[in-house]
Amino acid sequence: MDILSETIAAIRTGNPVSGMFVRHAPWGRSYPVVPGSSFHVLLQGSCWLVRPNGEPVALGVGDVLFMPRGADHDLVDRLDSPVTEKAQPGEPREIVGPGARTALLCGAYELGRQRSHPLLDELPEFIHLPARPGRHPSLRAAVDLLAAEVAEPRQGTDAAVPAVLETLLLFILRAWFDEQAAADEPASGWAGAFADPAVAAALRAVHEEPDRIWTVPDLSDIAGVSRATLARRFTATVGEAPLAYVTRWRMLTAARLLRDTDSSLSTIARKVGYTSEFAFAKAFKREYGEAPGQYRRAEDKPPLIAV
Repeated sequence: MDILSETIAAIRTGNPVSGMFVRHAPWGRSYPVVPGSSFHVLLQGSCWLVRPNGEPVALGVGDVLFMPRGADHDLVDRLDSPVTEKAQPGEPREIVGPGARTALLCGAYELGRQRSHPLLDELPEFIHLPARPGRHPSLRAAVDLLAAEVAEPRQGTDAAVPAVLETLLLFILRAWFDEQAAADEPASGWAGAFADPAVAAALRAVHEEPDRIWTVPDLSDIAGVSRATLARRFTATVGEAPLAYVTRWRMLTAARLLRDTDSSLSTIARKVGYTSEFAFAKAFKREYGEAPGQYRRAEDKPPLIAV
């Protein structure tokens, strides 16, 4: 599996949710923080994003707005329209009125507890991907497919929508990193990590073998550059030193195995490079603040709001 797919699989948990709402001007909606990532896709009409910090952003048909950490925000049809609604379960999907019609497709993704990943940590609070002819055709196709399933549910929709939502998340991130790589010379952050053959090779190796006892010389041999060069380029793009990332990836992998499998702690310890259950439990508690068994037994968060 590639680096982006593996990373999302490691931090995603639960089932993604989505829904469509239709409003007629004037309207204004408040969106509280969600425990994960969220998105909006404008299907019809126009509106404005109003952020707690930052200038308002105009949204047009086909635009995608992604909140990597589920930041709170408002959407309004005009900047002088009052905010009269708060997104919450059970609200009407459509409210008719005399003004211009706006249709929005919205959704949210739950992320793993407590331990994040630098790929998401480095993203801005709001990512705006404007609709442009010929840009990101895979993302546009996923949006169209999701919109069709949500607008007219049919047999199989309950299985199709979560799968399309997972694909949509990958395409949103891919589009963002592609745009960053095209805008920066050279690309920085994780866009730079994907574009740097040496860093990408080291990342792939760590992801493929989290149970291996990695050293910087091992990774530099795989990357085909000196230890100093790899350490410098890896830290500059990924955001942490190679061995620090090894530990992070081991713990993220362990957390996913604890959530999604019934494997014993000793088995999970071996899969992430620890020779003893005690050493693994100590390392896991240092990263997550609780023992592996407590993490596994912890109650899930409440369902995300589908708006």
